[in-house]
Amino acid sequence: MNVPFFDLKRQYAALRTEIEPAVLEVLGSCGYIGGKTVEAFEKKMSAYLHAGYAVSCGNGTEALVLALRACGIGPGDEVITTPFTFFATAEAIASIGAVPVFADICLHDFNLDPAGIEAKITDKTRAVLPVHLFGAPCDMDALTAVAREHGLKVIEDAAQAIGCEYRGRKIGSTADVSCFSFYPTKNLGGMGDGGMVTTNREETALILRSLREHGAGKRGAEARALLDGGTAETIPLQETAPGVDPYKYQNALIGYNSRLDAVQAAALSVKLGHLDAYNAAREEIAAWYSQNLCSQVTLPKARPEGKHCWHQYVIRTKRKEELCSYLHAQGVGVGTFYPIPLHLQKAFDGLGYSEGSLPNAEQAARETVCLPVFPELTREEQDFVIEQVNTFFSR
Repeated sequence: MNVPFFDLKRQYAALRTEIEPAVLEVLGSCGYIGGKTVEAFEKKMSAYLHAGYAVSCGNGTEALVLALRACGIGPGDEVITTPFTFFATAEAIASIGAVPVFADICLHDFNLDPAGIEAKITDKTRAVLPVHLFGAPCDMDALTAVAREHGLKVIEDAAQAIGCEYRGRKIGSTADVSCFSFYPTKNLGGMGDGGMVTTNREETALILRSLREHGAGKRGAEARALLDGGTAETIPLQETAPGVDPYKYQNALIGYNSRLDAVQAAALSVKLGHLDAYNAAREEIAAWYSQNLCSQVTLPKARPEGKHCWHQYVIRTKRKEELCSYLHAQGVGVGTFYPIPLHLQKAFDGLGYSEGSLPNAEQAARETVCLPVFPELTREEQDFVIEQVNTFFSR
């Protein structure tokens, strides 16, 4: 039997009769950028996450960049984050001239350890950027307490955590800003790239909307005033020709071209209606794995005060390479996220970290194996995965 690590075709086949009419409606409207379809999806996401404002954008990486900028983070500022995550988390920080400062993780959930943050804070620290890795919620009470004590922003990377909860509240509704990705393999995945930032502050949402569209027009002027410490009042206008929008081609900010297109919004709106069922299916698969996998692997644990959305089901073993090779040979797809922690990546050589600097993250990189977990995975396939893992350790 061949068991794929992930299979988008199964989900598309099940949703085809819903997605295709929605996409065709957008194509027929010829309204491909912005417009009512995107606005409707933003409102649905805001309601689903119980967040005040949802601002869509081009992808998850740009969501992080926009969020950092909207929080006033800039060149020379330090942002404390995890070294055990996808590269984009720290890349976004570095791309705006800020400095990623890595703190170690907890091995039980692979998330940022609140106990290690305090020692990393300096007079240049401006924010803490936790990642709800693999769909497991971070200890947000502890992280937020440290951040608030030192006057720091909390910027969540929730790219893998759509539908995740902490103390009964959806991730995406509690931090200063929260960032999501709609990459096709995510729990809520589009038909291409897409991203979103959520916040409960109207001023932050205004800045986000300005930055995603070149910092242009009246909104850009208002955003500039807010970022400069003022109120949302526009800067003085230059002379323009009569009958011409005086704001249209005036730019008060350096922004980006980062917009979610209407085709993606249409498909995502359809899938959002199925998200809770998808996450429930993932939870059921995770429970079956945990019930039947052998004791020679370290199983993932869900935080008692949180609700895991099981973007990945991650086991640990000191025989990682052997196990992955064996499962591959048996036709079982596996993932090895993430084999090199960020503090040891060549791109961050200049930050001064070395092997041994963050031992838990390094151990996780050596030991983690991700098993197939997607809503359409059959029980027969699950049992085959379990059988192959257990057979490997019984040899």
